[in-house]
Amino acid sequence: MERNMHPPDELKTGTTTIGMIAKDCVVLASDQRATMGYLIANKSAQKIYKITDRIGATIAGSVADAQAIMELLRAESKLYEIQRGRPMRVKALTRLLANIMFQARGGYMLQCLVGGFDDLGPQVFYTDFIGSVLPDKFTATGSGSPVALGVLEAGYKDNLTKNKAIELAVRAIASAIERDAATGNSILVSVIDKDGYQAIDKDTIMKIWKGR
Repeated sequence: MERNMHPPDELKTGTTTIGMIAKDCVVLASDQRATMGYLIANKSAQKIYKITDRIGATIAGSVADAQAIMELLRAESKLYEIQRGRPMRVKALTRLLANIMFQARGGYMLQCLVGGFDDLGPQVFYTDFIGSVLPDKFTATGSGSPVALGVLEAGYKDNLTKNKAIELAVRAIASAIERDAATGNSILVSVIDKDGYQAIDKDTIMKIWKGR
């Protein structure tokens, strides 16, 4: 199976995002630099979105496409919960996202990592701009992903504790910041477990980043 890691030039994106399964939780992480060619257009871009109380997604690509798709997923998941009386599962929401991408046939400049926690436990899925869906224990998107994946490959183990997984995610994004010009400025980390979605505070992230 060939994974569509490298979209056409017009769809390539400068960023680094990570999704990782740890012991009883999922960790999502990203940098915060938004670029327009060689211009750093924004230094505090939001690249991790809370979709439901137990599902989040990272984005790599067009900000406009990402904002529109994330709002659509929030609305659809809320409607599902109202109609069915239960939250949408992680895989179901990922499939909804993939169907939107597939129908557009590359019309959306967007790659996402969807992570969350439901009755099946913690899950992470990679999705691309044409609608592929691939589950993984850890994965990354964006121009800095080769660097980040090298760190994850070296440091990842099954059943990592939440704290160790957060540390690994920060180190992976920090390494991408060091080597990829389109990745930078700051780091975001979110954790999702049975208790819900939690954004990790900046002080904790900076302590790990500067002390690595």
